Amino acid sequence: MVAVLAACGGSGMSEGAGAATGCRTASCRLTDAVNELAATGGGPPGVIVVVQHGAASQTFSAGVADLDTGAPPEATDAMRLASVAKAFSGAAALALVSQGRLSLDDTVGKWLPTLPSTWSGITLRQLLDHTSRIPDFSRQKAFAQALTANLQQPPPPVDLLSSVEGLPLLTVGGDGYSYSNSDNIIVGLMVQAATGQPYEAVLQSDVFGPLGLTQTSLPSDSALPAPFIHGYDIEPPGAEDVSTLFAAGWTWASGGVVSTPLEASTFVRGYVGGRLFGKATQTAQRQFIAGSSEPPGPGSNAVGLGLFRYTTSCGTVYGHTGNTPGYTQFIASTADGSRSVTVSVNAQITPTVNSELFGQLRNIDLLGVCDALGR
Repeated sequence: MVAVLAACGGSGMSEGAGAATGCRTASCRLTDAVNELAATGGGPPGVIVVVQHGAASQTFSAGVADLDTGAPPEATDAMRLASVAKAFSGAAALALVSQGRLSLDDTVGKWLPTLPSTWSGITLRQLLDHTSRIPDFSRQKAFAQALTANLQQPPPPVDLLSSVEGLPLLTVGGDGYSYSNSDNIIVGLMVQAATGQPYEAVLQSDVFGPLGLTQTSLPSDSALPAPFIHGYDIEPPGAEDVSTLFAAGWTWASGGVVSTPLEASTFVRGYVGGRLFGKATQTAQRQFIAGSSEPPGPGSNAVGLGLFRYTTSCGTVYGHTGNTPGYTQFIASTADGSRSVTVSVNAQITPTVNSELFGQLRNIDLLGVCDALGR
C-alpha cells in the first residue's frame, strides 16, 4: 500500500524531536517538515520520503522533481544514490564473503598486486569500515582536473586511484577511521578479481537479482532512465539542472548507483535484514567503531562494514547516507529489515555549505526514523 500524505498543519519544530504544534503523530510532524523544507527559499526543489512498516508503505513528498514541468517526485522515479552506492559495494563483497569466495582478511596485495605496495597489507575489512588510511581520490586536485576536463568520459575504474597511488597513507588517531571514496573503488576491484566478472555483473547476480531490484543499476554514463528526479545546484543566482553533469563512472562503486526511492527502501531492508549473506557475516559486519557517514546521519553515528549505525532518540537503525551534485540521500532500516525509511532531496545539502538547510534535512531524517519505528 502506498499513500501520499497531505499536510497536517501546525507550525514550529523543536530541536531533535521535530514536534510541530498541533501534531501528535510522527507522520504528521514528518509531513509538516517535508512541506517546510520544499517551501524554503533557496532550498531543494523537491523532497520525497518513503517509510515502510512491514508490507505497508507511505510516501511523503512535496515540491517538484522537475522545475520545467512541475512534475512531483514519485517513489518510482530514478535518481542518483551518491555514496549510498557504498552500501551496495558492501553488499556485493559480503555476499562473496558469506559464499567463501572472499575473506574479510583478504588483502589488497592478494587480489590486486599491481596496486601500490604500501596498500598490499590492507584488508577487505579495513576497506569496508574506512580504516584503510588510503587517501580519498575524490579530494585530489589531479582528480578534479581530470573530471572537469572530460565530464562524460570516465576512465577505467582502476585509473580513478591514480591521483593517490603515490601518496603516503594517512595518519589518523583512535580506531583509524577516515572516510574515503578510494576504499570502495578497491572493494569493487577486489570483487571483480575474486569472481572474474565485472563488478556490475556481480551486483546483478548477488544483490539486484536476489532483492528483486529491476530499476536499480550502475551505469557508466550520465544518462538517467525516464522518469527521473532532476538534481539541481541551488547556489545563487538560481537553480541549475545538474542531473547529467558527469558520468556515473567517475564515482563507480563509491557513488555511481542509480535507483528509485522505493527500490532504495527495498535494498536497505534486504541488506540490513540479512537476505544477502549469512548470520556469521552479518555479525562481523556489525562490529561498530566511532565514525560518521558523509553527510552525517541522524543521532549518534558509528561505522561497521559497508554500514552505519544511527542511534537516535527514537531508536536505532542501520544504513547509509550520500551526497553528490544534485542529490542528498539517507536510507536506513531496523536490524531485522522489517521497518525502513529513505529520504531523498534533489539538491546537494551538506553541513559545511548550507548548515541551516542541512539542519532541516537531518530533522526530516530523524522524523522518518521515528515514524518508521512507530514513535
